[in-house]
Formats: sequence, C-alpha cells, structure tokens
Amino acid sequence: MAQLPIKRAIERVPGGMMIVPLLLGALIATFVPGMPKFFGSFTNALFTGALPILAVFYVCMGSSIDIKATPYLLKKGGALFAAKVGSAIVVGFVLGHFLGEMPVSSGLFAGMSTLAVVAAMNDTNGGLYMALMGQYGKSEDVGAYTIMSLESGPFLTMVTLGVAGLSAFPWQTLVGSVLPLAAGMLLGNLDREMRAFLGRAVPVMIPFFALALGASLDLHKVWQAGLLGIGLGFAVVIVTGIPLYLTDRLTGGTGVAGVAAANTAGNGAAVPALIAAANPVYAEAAKSATLLVAACVVVTAIVSPILTAAVAKRAAARAQASGSTVGATR
Repeated sequence: MAQLPIKRAIERVPGGMMIVPLLLGALIATFVPGMPKFFGSFTNALFTGALPILAVFYVCMGSSIDIKATPYLLKKGGALFAAKVGSAIVVGFVLGHFLGEMPVSSGLFAGMSTLAVVAAMNDTNGGLYMALMGQYGKSEDVGAYTIMSLESGPFLTMVTLGVAGLSAFPWQTLVGSVLPLAAGMLLGNLDREMRAFLGRAVPVMIPFFALALGASLDLHKVWQAGLLGIGLGFAVVIVTGIPLYLTDRLTGGTGVAGVAAANTAGNGAAVPALIAAANPVYAEAAKSATLLVAACVVVTAIVSPILTAAVAKRAAARAQASGSTVGATR
C-alpha cells in the first residue's frame, strides 16, 4: 500500500504536532460543533478529555528529568530558569496592575490578557532549545534544559499570577498542579527503565491533548488572535531574550544559550485551560489565551533560531578576534 508522509508534513510546520491537531480540533468545533456528542463514547472523550491526557503527559515529562544534574547544569540551567520565570513575573506584575484577570474587551488588543502573556513567557520550547544548542553550543548547555524543564505545567504560571497580585490559588491546587510532574520525576529517577518507558510517550501525547484543546476554540477569533499572537511572539523573544542573554553572559556563556531559550513551548498552549480549570475567574481570559499562545509558539519557533544563529555568528567572530589579538601579542 502506498505510504503518505503525514508525520513529515506535519513536522514541517513549526510546532506542528501541537499546532496542526489544535487547528483541526478548532475547525471541527467551529463548523461541526455537535459531532463529538453525536458519536459519543470514545469519540466524545477524545475531543473533551484534554485535562486527563495532560495529567498523563506531565507524569511522562517528569520521568525524563534527572535530579542528579552536575554543578554546571545546575548553574547554567538554574540561571536561565530564574531569568525566564523572573521576566514573566515582572511582566505579569505590571500587566496585572492594569488588566487584572480579565482580557481586553475591545479594540486592537481585544483578547490579550495577563494570563496569555505569562503563559507564553513561562515555558521554554525544550526540543528547539536542545536542537539549537546541539548546533551552536556545548553539550553541557544542551543538558541545562534538565533544570529548565521544571517550567513545564501550570504551577509556575499559578505562582506568577499570585505574585502579580491577581486571584491566588489554594495551596491544594498549587500542589496538585505539580504532583504529576513530581511523581514522574520520582519514577524516572528510581528506575531508568521506567524513565525510558514513560519518556517515549511524551511526544505521542502532544497531538492528542492539542486536538482536545482545539475542540474548545472558536475559529472566528483566529485572525485577531493570530495578529496579536505575532506581536506576542516577538515580545517573548525580546522581553525574555534580553535578560536571558545577559544571564548567560554573566554565567560564563556566549549568550547563545540565553537567546536559544527565548521562545514558547508547544505545550504552553495547554496552560490557560488548566489555569481556568483550577480557578474559574480566568475562564474568560483562557479562551483567547489558548489561541494567542499557540500563535506565539509558531512565531518564536521561527524568530528564535534566526536570532540564535546571528548571536552565535557574532560570538564566533568575537572569539576569533580575541584569539588573533592574543596571538599577535605573543
């Protein structure tokens, strides 16, 4: 039987395994919204089961985090982690003062919210970061994502919103949001075979929870969200990229690792729905925030590699000039 390159075609789209199923779910929700309920059973569960799938996803994700990181990984990963999350907290505090929990209701920025911005800034695209550092950095910098992967999930976004002075979350909700990740970390570090077993499921889960998330979206708002998402994507690269670059330089790096982390993870698009499930006051903001973060994933997946390549080229030229100067003084 002739084979179709479906997977290859999807992966040509930046963040394709997240974006394509998300749009497919949104198309169904927009044009045939009653289809999942009409068929019921497993079909309906597939289109409405984002939260259970995400819970399993975070257990599997946690299993890949090795707590026996070397001092360099702790130093580099911890510094980049603090810079990325710190940037989101500062921006969240400022926006929270003006916008509160609700999205902008009208005008050019209709749909923009503190939740959307914080969710977009809090989570780094691990696959993209490691690919870029594999090409332009050191293997130790690739491993720094071990620490940065703790950004995954809604926990830090909940904390950031609370620090920003917005509606806080009960401690049980905060703990519950990180328990699946912690359970996965425990399993993965106690048994390497469990790490390998669960880790293989991480990429498989992404299109399934993306489809379910998309099934809750209205495509009539996509164009506006897309334009805002483009702006938000550039904002993430600039606003988080500058402190990340400076932090990388201060910890002995060239700045390349910092710029490579200035992007948004595909699974970040799932965070607004998780936040709304934990605290209904964010339900209105979550509707547009999911689309905004999804658009941001695509934009940063394109802009971040271009900027990383430019910074790496500049760093290489600087190192070469420094070497030439040293050689000339001998």
